[in-house]
Parts: sequence; C-alpha cells; structure tokens
Amino acid sequence: MHKSQLAGFIIDCKTDDLESAAEFWSAALGMKAETDPDPGEAAYRWLETWPGEVHVEVQKVSHPSRVHIDIETDDIEAEVSRLEKLGARRIGDIRRWVVMEAPTGQRFCVVSPQRSNFQATANSWR
Repeated sequence: MHKSQLAGFIIDCKTDDLESAAEFWSAALGMKAETDPDPGEAAYRWLETWPGEVHVEVQKVSHPSRVHIDIETDDIEAEVSRLEKLGARRIGDIRRWVVMEAPTGQRFCVVSPQRSNFQATANSWR
C-alpha cells in the first residue's frame, strides 16, 4: 500500500529571466517569491503558501510555457504503476521525480512528499 495526493502547481516559464517571471507571478497571485540558496535549485522560485496547502512554483524550462501539477507520493514507482494502469504513460525520470503524460495529453510529475500534512491527508492505495 502507498499514499498520494496533489502536491502543487508548477508554472513552467520558457524564459531567460526567471526573476522577472517570478516577480510577475508573485504580484499576480499575491504570494511572496522565495529563492532556495542551493545552486541545484536555481531554476525554481517558490511562492509562499500556508503550511499544508498545495505548493506553487515558478520554474524555468526549455519547452513551451504551461502549468503542470505535481502528485506527491511515498512510493514513486508504485504511484507511477497505478497511474499507468489508469492510462498515463511514463515520459522520463528527472532528478528525483518522474514525468508522466495523462491520456488527454497533459504532462505532470510524480514526486516525493512535499506537503507537511501528507501522512494525514493523502489517499491510500492498495
């Protein structure tokens, strides 16, 4: 058995100026933009949300701009398998997560737990 739930929304921005993109989305959504000091996280800006809420990120990408969701899980391979049985397909493994595509064409990611309330609120799957 494993658990999963919606983790958050990621605003993919095809841009050379991530700071300006983060400033726009920060102002548009009324959420403070935060930067992780880890150089490995340079392509991301997190928008401040309340504890336990879904997270919102602004991400610099090379593909066309879009918004995608993350599904968080305590067992990535089990969740990928569950989603494949529902008709999704695995696109590729990136760093610590898996990119998938829904039968309707939307891309999304399966990631490790992100939200502080994961254990209490995630769906349980057999």
